[in-house]
Order: sequence, then structure tokens, then C-alpha cells
Amino acid sequence: MNKCLGKAIPLGVAVLINVGLLSPMTQAGEIREDLGEQKQVNATENPENTTSLEQIVQYSESLNSRLETPEDSDNLEQVTSVSQLRDVQPTDWAFQALQSLVERYGCIEGYPDQTYRGNRAMTRYEFAAGLNSCLDRIQELIAALPQGVSKEDLDKLRRLQEEFASELANLRGRIDALEARVNKVEAQQFSPTTKLAVEVITYISDAFGERADDVNQTTLSYRTRIDFNSSFTGKDRLRTRLQATNLRPIDTGAIFGGNSELSPAGLTGETRFVPSTLSGNNEVTINQLQYRFPVGDRLTFYLDAASTDPTYVTDTIIPFIDTATGALSNFGQVNPVYFPIGNQAGIGGNFLITKGLSLDFAYFGESGTPNLPGNKQGWFNGGYSAWAQLVYSGEKLKFGLLYLNSYSPEFGVDTLAGSSAAKVIGAGPVVGNSYGLQANYRFNPNFELGGWVGYTAARALGIKGDAEVLNYAATLAFPDLGKKGNYGGIVFGMQPKLISTSNAALAAAIGLPDGRRSDRDTGFHIEAFYRIQLNDYISITPGFLWLTAPNHDARNPDAIVGVIRTSFVF
Repeated sequence: MNKCLGKAIPLGVAVLINVGLLSPMTQAGEIREDLGEQKQVNATENPENTTSLEQIVQYSESLNSRLETPEDSDNLEQVTSVSQLRDVQPTDWAFQALQSLVERYGCIEGYPDQTYRGNRAMTRYEFAAGLNSCLDRIQELIAALPQGVSKEDLDKLRRLQEEFASELANLRGRIDALEARVNKVEAQQFSPTTKLAVEVITYISDAFGERADDVNQTTLSYRTRIDFNSSFTGKDRLRTRLQATNLRPIDTGAIFGGNSELSPAGLTGETRFVPSTLSGNNEVTINQLQYRFPVGDRLTFYLDAASTDPTYVTDTIIPFIDTATGALSNFGQVNPVYFPIGNQAGIGGNFLITKGLSLDFAYFGESGTPNLPGNKQGWFNGGYSAWAQLVYSGEKLKFGLLYLNSYSPEFGVDTLAGSSAAKVIGAGPVVGNSYGLQANYRFNPNFELGGWVGYTAARALGIKGDAEVLNYAATLAFPDLGKKGNYGGIVFGMQPKLISTSNAALAAAIGLPDGRRSDRDTGFHIEAFYRIQLNDYISITPGFLWLTAPNHDARNPDAIVGVIRTSFVF
């Protein structure tokens, strides 16, 4: 500290220093062991004077900095005569003591407004801080002009220094402890919190076509999600998601085999809006229960105990993935190979290999209770999917390479999309090896081109045989189309199609008619939508899905689904 005594010592203390007398205690009401309490008391007793130990330290540090810079020294309010202090009068009882400190030792400095403010109360700690400042000044004078300080003055100062040695040491210790506590608070300022997020999506939809008209009518459906996102360290996240829905699949009117004598195939999933389970009971369920936490700087783990799929862990690359703001259909949102079966709990992770390149992976169990072993369930004796994806995220280009191995006792390789035969259901347990390539390139802020290819090699273990399933799509994205915040999109592709089976027995088991070994024809999925962003929370997205040759059978007339989606996201 340097020359800050005018900030800390009132007139009364100036007298004590001048005459060499010092009471071991100030007024009891003025001594506070806790610095926070000290500040509060001082501010309460004298609102105009909020000087505290903290201000002393700050002022001293500022003064030291300025003293080290000669060109700034003219800015100091140096007091060379007590007459410069406007609020100190010759009639004041401590005038002579203050005059001696100012003019004899030069260790007093006033406020910038040329006041001394000698009437405010002072604590014992403030006195120790001020005394230490004056002692520093005295030591400078001793070094420069030893003959200028008398033995009597030195004896007085030594006595003061010895008497307040413990207070000075205690003061330094308290400052060090305070700094440590502040650093700890800054480093751990996050406290466990839970944030609420609400998403409500409504759909007004209807299907049109030669057969679709007869089996559909205009409907209003919804899906509601409430997320409770909690964090305990600021870097982890515990998500508990409640969901309710009355969504039902839209029937394309397609007939499996192309004639009315065979089973209806209109509910294949080709018109599915969302990947989650469809239900008409409006019941509230726990749709997601996931805990995400980092391990070091490169690795993040995910623990899931409810419905889950790879999209909860990895980047699907295509910008249409969000069910509330992206494409209207499930197929338009994501490559179907991400959804081989109904995954229900598991563990996954992201490993950052280098900047922009990560390896994502997971192991998920199948069925409603994968943690309860049974005939067709459980992590190790039931269905599962294990997958890994290499993801590259550049400034403009993003792509992902996915491999997924699955086993399902009864759900085949159902991907929630495509034809009935492409699910490979009916031939007993099925092992699937799926491969996905997805990419997206942003040409400029208003145009992106993307797409994917998905291929699954399925092996039936009951009626032994192999089957192959293929799907692909191209996507066009138009951010800020027409207005900032709005969004346009186009999807053209082929939903999952059975392209081959190894034998007639397998083909018949999974329902192919007339001795066929693959889907009869190729149907295409054409989708267009335009999201109108009304504000930060509400958007309206009109659009349509056009399915040519539903169920990949040209004998089924085209079906067009018109949709108006309204999304409330808070």
C-alpha cells in the first residue's frame, strides 16, 4: 500500500499517531470480524461514506499502478498542505495532528474532491491498513533521508507496528482467504437447476387419391412434449420427457398385392409424421429419460432408460430432423436406417477425434423392458441394436458414415417407413446389418443441398434366408426463404424397398404375393413444405406428401397427403 491513509484514517487516529497513544480497541460497535458485515454496518451508519477495507485495497492498487507511471503522476490529488482539505478547519481538535502527518511526513492523501472526511467511523482493520501504509511511507523517508526522522518518532512507530503486528498478519490472511473463496465461487458458480421446455405440435391433415379419399377424412391430431432438463455441474444434463399424442397413421388406400382380395397395406408407415410410437389414447408416458455427462474434454456419455434411438446421440446431418420445425414426414426428416427397431434404453457416447470429426456409438435394447430378462427381452437375450457413426462437421460440408447391427426376435428390420415387405417380418428372428451415408452442403446462407443412401442386409434365422432393403433421398433446404426465420424444403426419394430375397420360402413368409422375390415396382416420395415463423415460439408449416405407387406397387393409385402443422415451442 502507498499513501492511502487519507482514505482510511479519520482525524482521531491522526491524533493517536502524532501523540504516540493508541487504544487497543476501537468502539465495540465499529469492530466487525466479518468483512461483509463490516461493509453493511458502515453503509447503514453513514450512507454517504461506503469506504471499506475492500475500497482501501482497490485504491491502494490503483495508486501503486499510477505511481509506477510517471506520466500519470500529475493526476494524483497530492496533499502538500492541510489547507488543501476543504473539510478540515484550524478549529478542528485534530488539526495539528493531521497537519503534522501531511506536512512533516507526506503520507496523507485526500479524496479527489479535496476532502478528508475525518468524521466517519473506522474499524480496527482499517486502522491497521492505514498504519501499514504510513509505515511504508516512513520507511521510504528513512531510506532517503535518515537524518529527517528522530529516534523518538521511530520508537513510536515501532511500538505501533509491534502492537498491530497480529492484526496486520490477520488482515493479510483474511485477504488471501477471501481471494480463495472468490476464486472458488467463480469456478463453481453453477448451482443445480431444472429448466422446463414445452413443445406442442398440431396437424390438420387429409389424404387425396383414388383410394385414399375413401378411407380418410380431415383430422386434427397433436403431439405434446414436456421436457425437464436438469444439470448438476453445468456441463451434464438429465432429461425427463413426458409425452402425449393422439396421432394415427394416414391410410394410403394401398392393397398388399394390388387387389382387394388381399390384405390392406395402406398403413405401412409411408405417411408417418413422427418416429415416436403412435397412440390414440392420449395417455401421458415417459418418452425419454436420458442422462448426458462429459468425461474429460473429448468424451461424452449418454445413459438412456426409456425410448431412444441414434438420433438422441448422434448428428443425423440432414437439417430437416426436427419434428417441430423440419420436414413434415418422418421419412423426410432422417435416413430410415437410424430406426431398425423399437429401442428402449441403452448407453452411448461421442468421442471427439479432432476438431470437426467425431466417432459416435451406442448399444440399445429392444422392447418395453430391456432391463428385465425374459423370453424375448433383455439386453443380452433379447433384441438390440449396436451402432457407430463417423461424423464430420465442417464450415459448409457435413457428412456421416453409419454402421448398425441389429437383432430382433419379432420386428425384423422395421424402419418405420417403406413397404410392408421391406420390414422383413414373419420369418422369425432377423439379424440386420445396415449402412448409411448422409451428407449436406451449404452453398450459401440461403441454400443447402443434402441427401442420403441407406442399405440393409437382413438374415432371417427362422425360415433361413437373406433379404436386401434399399432407400435414398435428396433434400433441398432454403433457410430464410422470403423472410428471415422462414424455411422452405423439398424432399425427393425412395422409401425403404425390398430389392431381393434369397429364396421363395422367405419371400412367401414375409408376405410377398404371386411368388415374387421383391417389391413389385418402385414408388417415389415427393415432399414440399414452407415454414412460416410467426415469432420465436410459434410457426405454421403448410405442405404436402405425394406418394407414387404406394407400397412400391404401381397398381396402387398415387396418394397425396395435405398437411398444415402448427408448432408451439417454449
